[in-house]
Amino acid sequence: MPKTSFAILTKARSKFGKRLTDKDYTSLLACQNVSEIMSYLKTYTHYSNALRDINERDVHRGRLEAMLRQNLFYEFDSLCRYDSGVSTGLSMYIIETMEVEQIIRFLVLLNSNSTDKFIYQFPAYFSKHTEINIDKLANAKNYAEFLSATALSPYYEILKKYSTVDKNRLPISEIENKLYEFVFENLYRAVKKSVKGKERQELTDFFYTINDYNIFSRILRLKKYYNLSPDEIKSNLLIKFSNINPRTIDMMCRAESSAEVFSIMQSTHSGSYINKIGYVYASDISPRVQYRLAKKNMHFSNNPSVVMISYMFVAETELMNIISLIEGTRYKLDSKIIQSMLIV
Repeated sequence: MPKTSFAILTKARSKFGKRLTDKDYTSLLACQNVSEIMSYLKTYTHYSNALRDINERDVHRGRLEAMLRQNLFYEFDSLCRYDSGVSTGLSMYIIETMEVEQIIRFLVLLNSNSTDKFIYQFPAYFSKHTEINIDKLANAKNYAEFLSATALSPYYEILKKYSTVDKNRLPISEIENKLYEFVFENLYRAVKKSVKGKERQELTDFFYTINDYNIFSRILRLKKYYNLSPDEIKSNLLIKFSNINPRTIDMMCRAESSAEVFSIMQSTHSGSYINKIGYVYASDISPRVQYRLAKKNMHFSNNPSVVMISYMFVAETELMNIISLIEGTRYKLDSKIIQSMLIV
């Protein structure tokens, strides 16, 4: 194994070893307010450096979350700087995923005439990493102005196709699907170019299984909240990046109930994970499977790109756990309810 590859494995696993423990989560669940959570993270965990300049006595929940997200982004960026064959592709995947998240968030706000809220939630540290004109986007009030803000981005060719759509009814799910299709195609192009053999297969299987559960979750959501036809649902899925047979996906799209969708999914190879995880809501399943697979890779994979991206998913899950702790504590939820939301 090349020295650079060994360095990636060592660094990622070292970071993985510093993740929050069961004891940490027990202590965080016992905290009575956001300040106490902040104090614990700052004093006893690997977040101490990221939070060292924040005063826990007057910290704002939004600022704490922003600081933790910023820390995570730069941690990913640091890992991707290692000389791994696929590191450039993974770095691009991380940035493009964040860009798509911000685009969709803006369009949701545009649909509800609430675009003034966008800039208050935008991660300022990300501005230097994107070709989207953030100043224009922050001031955009309609789809034409939104397109102008994204004109230099790689998403413009996709987004401009929706310029004639009724702006009060933007097909958010369809746009999101097209954007993520673009992101996945770029990722797989980078993987195919830079990674070979068993490492390519392991990385591809990892992403395909994650997408299988995204497909499953999206079918459930589109059926429940949007009442779309089977063909409309299918057009909103990334079928080309799936291990599930297209005919089986078609069966899920045409299923009469959520229970039937579950039954069909569980009959697939990917769907076998549903019975192996604990979950409260159907929306929990996809992130819990992703975490389970990533954690398994951290322990057993010897392929640098697989370990690197798996660590990123583990770290992202930990951040989501902290946000759940912060929100649950802020709204005085019972600790058992908060604990059920954690993915560990």
